[in-house]
Amino acid sequence: MHYTGTVWRPPYEAWSALLQVTAGCTHHKCKFCTLYDDVPFKFRMSPMDETEDDLKELYLYTPDVTRVFLVGANPFVLSTEKLRNIAYLAKQYLNRLRTIGCFARITDITPKSIEELKQLRSCGYNGITIGVETGDDEALTFMHKGYTSADILEQCRKLDEAGIEYNFFYLTGISGKDKSKQGVENTLKVFNQLNPKIVGASMLTIYPTSELYTEIQNGNWVEESETEKYNELKMLINGLSIKTHFAALGASNAVQLHGNLPSDRAELISIIDEVINRFGENELKQYRKNLKHL
Repeated sequence: MHYTGTVWRPPYEAWSALLQVTAGCTHHKCKFCTLYDDVPFKFRMSPMDETEDDLKELYLYTPDVTRVFLVGANPFVLSTEKLRNIAYLAKQYLNRLRTIGCFARITDITPKSIEELKQLRSCGYNGITIGVETGDDEALTFMHKGYTSADILEQCRKLDEAGIEYNFFYLTGISGKDKSKQGVENTLKVFNQLNPKIVGASMLTIYPTSELYTEIQNGNWVEESETEKYNELKMLINGLSIKTHFAALGASNAVQLHGNLPSDRAELISIIDEVINRFGENELKQYRKNLKHL
């Protein structure tokens, strides 16, 4: 299999076959992100013969694959034609393939019409994961995400109309110290108008190679404490009025938790309260400090 740099996937894609069709990120400007620093270029699409070789290998070792997750920061940026061709090729080798997922940026959806999105859905694209991070425009602008809360609403409504299911990643702590209430409230205004199947939460972990680290050193931004991040997570869970699966998984979260909303709301809140009371700021901070890599 051809993989470039660290391979990233959502925790809930653990049972999917991982196929590289792109490497790197087309945006590569988010101040907090260091995920693709080990990729020797900004972005590239894999040659189709390379993709075909990997599909042959998947067929050889795991011929009964029903779901493929396309790795890379945002393969959904590829044109509708290229994505269709990838799906067609994959189904030539993986006869039982039903769905194809990948990471996507909001800006990857923008140039695609609803008709094009419907075509992609008919090809099997479903359950794409979007790192929206927040619905707070102040944080989106400061972190150089490259879109606004209005863009999130507009583009995800297109996905809804096309029948493509999607998942969100929320970045706990992205608004900074003393701004989590504002950040969560603005995020809820967005999320509660949409239909994410999963709301995944990662906790902001700042590494010295990030632009955000430099902003902190220059006094332009202040990080929340660890207990503040967990209280922010509580606000988010309490405020989500939609039916969704909430999942705080992955290494950035000191304690893994997940459940369905609204039915498991009280249990999730109880777990977070226990984390805060049992571990406290110092132990949670030590966990963050010792997290050498996500």
